[in-house]
Amino acid sequence: MTTTQVHTAAATTAASTPTAGPGRIARLLLADRHSLPLTTALHLVPGALIVAAYEVIAAPFVKAIHYPIFFAWAIALVVVLTPVMGGLLWLGKQRNGRFSLRGVVAYTGRPISRGKITALIAGLIVWMTVVSLALTPLDSFVFEHFFTWIPFEGAGGSATTYLDGYSHTSVVVTMLISLPLTGFSLPLIEELYFRGFLLPRIAHLRWKAPVLNTVLFSVYHFWAPWTVLSKLVFLFPAVWLVYRKRDIRISIGMHPGTTLLMATLGTVAIILGYTP
Repeated sequence: MTTTQVHTAAATTAASTPTAGPGRIARLLLADRHSLPLTTALHLVPGALIVAAYEVIAAPFVKAIHYPIFFAWAIALVVVLTPVMGGLLWLGKQRNGRFSLRGVVAYTGRPISRGKITALIAGLIVWMTVVSLALTPLDSFVFEHFFTWIPFEGAGGSATTYLDGYSHTSVVVTMLISLPLTGFSLPLIEELYFRGFLLPRIAHLRWKAPVLNTVLFSVYHFWAPWTVLSKLVFLFPAVWLVYRKRDIRISIGMHPGTTLLMATLGTVAIILGYTP
């Protein structure tokens, strides 16, 4: 083999060897199975980024305009979860040649009939609403005994602590702006990412998959660690059913459905002055 042939062969080998570029990252993320370290990172890193976005961007801005700190968390969630959604679409482009969720988000085959899925979602919305409210004292207990050191303004066992101490007008404006975001769009992105993208890629763990997914998703809420236990209780049934039935509509219906319902009722109550 001549020197030219050697250099040509080396160049060909180098070109065909996977690198750390976008293509390799896409293949890693789109693999049928994710390793435990990878799935743990993919579950938890967004939560850490949300806290960072809150501290660096959202909280200083919201405090400067004297609006409820709840608005800062809404902004931080948007700052992080919007790129997460963009990342899912980018993966779809890597797989399909166009921006889409096909082959990226799984459990979209709709195996459950319309009547059954409607009844199932309705039952889960009632479950999540009732259980989450019933477990509020547990959240308060855990906060008071283990997390009073948390430095975030408004931290506490009650959901209204992030709104306390501000004018009625600023609270109403905050809730109206946040309603379509924290009430529906952001929980929808969470379900597409955590249940549609991550859960199927640890399905090889069998029954441990929905358990792990629920635990890591609960811990992902680094801004409210005192709610982890209650989230494990009211979220697990939907995650388990998504895994067993292979139908992401279950958790989409329950999670964004419940948050939209509660956020709407809360906003109306605040507008009408029916607040604690």
